[in-house]
Amino acid sequence: MTDTQPRALVTGASSGIGLELAKQFASHGYDLVVAAENDAIESVAVELRTAGTTPVQVEAVKVDLATSDGVQRLYSALGSRRVDAAALNAGIGLGGAFADNDLAAELRIIDLNVKSTVHLAKLLLPDMLSRDEGRILITSSIASTMPGSFQAVYNASKSFLQSFAEALQNELKDSAVSVTSLMPGPTETNFFHRAGMDDTPVGRSDKDDPAEVAKQAFEALLAGKDRVVAESLMTKAQELANKVLPDKVKAAVHRKMAEPDSK
Repeated sequence: MTDTQPRALVTGASSGIGLELAKQFASHGYDLVVAAENDAIESVAVELRTAGTTPVQVEAVKVDLATSDGVQRLYSALGSRRVDAAALNAGIGLGGAFADNDLAAELRIIDLNVKSTVHLAKLLLPDMLSRDEGRILITSSIASTMPGSFQAVYNASKSFLQSFAEALQNELKDSAVSVTSLMPGPTETNFFHRAGMDDTPVGRSDKDDPAEVAKQAFEALLAGKDRVVAESLMTKAQELANKVLPDKVKAAVHRKMAEPDSK
């Protein structure tokens, strides 16, 4: 990778919002390190190298970020190379009643969504602060604003990330390092199928375009904004409503979206 072009790290980059974020960086001339746990990340890297008008260097790292060893292996892959921007996007969900769900699956949500984000931020921020430049995007969710009936651990993980991002914004306010939280609504990705939510109203509903979500996120990141609610007017309206609705009401609303048909 060159030292003249800016460099970005994108996790969860093999599909969905993460892939579209990586395309945004590539099309704007960023060299990339992209990470995911599946083999698809290798073919994604090939695609990204020519995603823009100017070819960029892209390195794929296949790694399980739900483990501390995986996070360290990704960071080691960066070597001493400067990271100008990082999209900490890797995450998973799980639908269903908490009491019925497998404990290991619930804990993996915390390990990937929460622990890996905190771990990577801890590793990346010192260098950014020493240079007094850098940008971090943390993929939160509109789910962070409401109790997640039938998605209890997922929503809680996103509430953590939203709070974490806002705390870092305050801590870093006197530096040139920025942290932006991305708050997408339901988006047309493999998320709901992977979470076992095909038989839910939200799983069957029309969803936002991941490419547009990523475009809005990228623009907000470059502008140094604290957060971006992306991408549709429906998602933005839901975020505004959730500021005033009582938590019990929001939990009931979420149940109507996420409760399986069999319940």
